Amino acid sequence: MRNMSLERRGAAPLERPGEPAAAHPGHAGRARAHICFVAPHAWPVHSGDPTIAEVGGAEVQQSMLARLLAANGYRVSMICLDYGQPDRALVHGVTVYKSFAASAGAPVLRFFHPRLTATWRAMRAASADVYYCRSASMWVSVVAEFCRRYGKRSIYAGASNMDFVPGDGGQIRYARDRWLYRRGLARVDCIVAQNEAQRESCRAAYGREATVIASCYQPATPLRTGAPRDSVLWVSTMREGKRPARLLELAARLPHRRFVMVGGPCAGQEELFERTRREAARLGNVELTGFLPLAEVEAWLDRARVLVNTSDYEGMPNTFLQAWSRGVPTLATVDVEAAVHRRFSGIEDGARQIDALFEDARLWHSASRQCLEYFGRTHSPAHALEQYGRLVAELLA
Repeated sequence: MRNMSLERRGAAPLERPGEPAAAHPGHAGRARAHICFVAPHAWPVHSGDPTIAEVGGAEVQQSMLARLLAANGYRVSMICLDYGQPDRALVHGVTVYKSFAASAGAPVLRFFHPRLTATWRAMRAASADVYYCRSASMWVSVVAEFCRRYGKRSIYAGASNMDFVPGDGGQIRYARDRWLYRRGLARVDCIVAQNEAQRESCRAAYGREATVIASCYQPATPLRTGAPRDSVLWVSTMREGKRPARLLELAARLPHRRFVMVGGPCAGQEELFERTRREAARLGNVELTGFLPLAEVEAWLDRARVLVNTSDYEGMPNTFLQAWSRGVPTLATVDVEAAVHRRFSGIEDGARQIDALFEDARLWHSASRQCLEYFGRTHSPAHALEQYGRLVAELLA
């Protein structure tokens, strides 16, 4: 399982779950622009296949944006790995081209074939006007080179604050791929940052100006009213950087509260998952669900009193957007550019703030209302549609 600020332009109403955002009047003139998302791992999220335990924040954002654009008159395609799906499958108005199976090819050589060759072939088959990729990887360089060679336009969107930190490149494993990522950042036509901190890092480290477009979210399921707000929720892939042990420490300090951890093991960190599972069972007030599809995560959000994030770093976690769209306050060890977000400095402070949100009904209702209002102003699909529509128009002008 993989891992997952706008300038204010006035408040916008919240879209109801399952409905596409209303088209902006200015979109009609560019309705035939074709945007292709190079998103190797997005098929499980985009298709909603519950049998593939793989989900990531970047993939959620790409799938959501692809559907949003398709619902508003754009031609949209996507290039994904071969998970056994048919080629050129039409899902949510998006034509999905498959490239290569993750295990295909001989070690070392498979970097060139089938990975580069199959992806390049799929990009040519899509024949889009604009190619979009998100999250630090070597594919940024591939997209930039393809677009330069064939006269197309390219967008790279950061998915984490670490994406623009020199020498880091997110979680890229190989030096070769880190070099390709840096080369891609220098050559893409446009860079999108999630917040001002990422824009500043991009300018300072790479000398590029990024356009800030806040992540958006559209709930997958309608809000279930009347559900008891009786749990502290944690949602993430289980890997070291997410620091699940911190959540267990909070649970140990608050034995009278119910904690729910949602997430399966990241590849190579199965022992961390097993260690967390054993400790959760020992505590008695922690339920570890393992991996859950997006819609099932939202069912847990419907009964969460607070969403807790214990990561070392983030950009704008999709889980925050999921929570705010449903009026659930967030509490985390990291800071994000959101007035409604709460941060805790240590376990004692975190435990105190969690208890306050349970004990003080007025405090919780005020925080919940602020989350809903902030989400509507800043992270609604209508805002993202307007911003990306303007960006695409400028690229193709």
